[in-house]
Amino acid sequence: MKKISWLALFLVLFLSIISMYSLYSNMNNKWLVVPPNYVILLFSVIGLVLGLISFKDKSSKSAKVRSWISTLLSVVLIVLLFGVLSFTSMFSGSKELLTTTHSPDKNYTLNFFKTDAGAMGSSGVVGELKGPLWFKRVFYYERKTDQVKLEWVDNHTISINDQTVNLLNGETVRHNLN
Repeated sequence: MKKISWLALFLVLFLSIISMYSLYSNMNNKWLVVPPNYVILLFSVIGLVLGLISFKDKSSKSAKVRSWISTLLSVVLIVLLFGVLSFTSMFSGSKELLTTTHSPDKNYTLNFFKTDAGAMGSSGVVGELKGPLWFKRVFYYERKTDQVKLEWVDNHTISINDQTVNLLNGETVRHNLN
């Protein structure tokens, strides 16, 4: 039982840290290297179950404290993630794949999506740089358009609707945001 309380605590702390990083990376257009929110939610429920099971360990006061901390943190995390998932499913609008392109040397895969926020905002095009597993990074935004004209300049530079983006520098281009 003692190992379960430690496992629950470390799992919930780890999930809290990666949830905060997910928020940071989405707000600052950094690489999103954490699993999707529904996966974190699933593991948070597992952390809650482990935290509840660890209440059976009455060997020390610290085991009881670990059980309470892991249970409370997992409940807070579950509520927050459920709220985020509900909010994004209701208000995220539509996202339709326009095209996928690969760099000439096949090191980069870019997905371009047509977005429409409906009454919540405007439509436009979003470009995502695809990494391994579920890793991705938004590198291009353009409002008030529904198509992309692509031309690779070299292995790491692409021209998108007359905007040049160097993928090697990790820059993000926002075009026509007025």
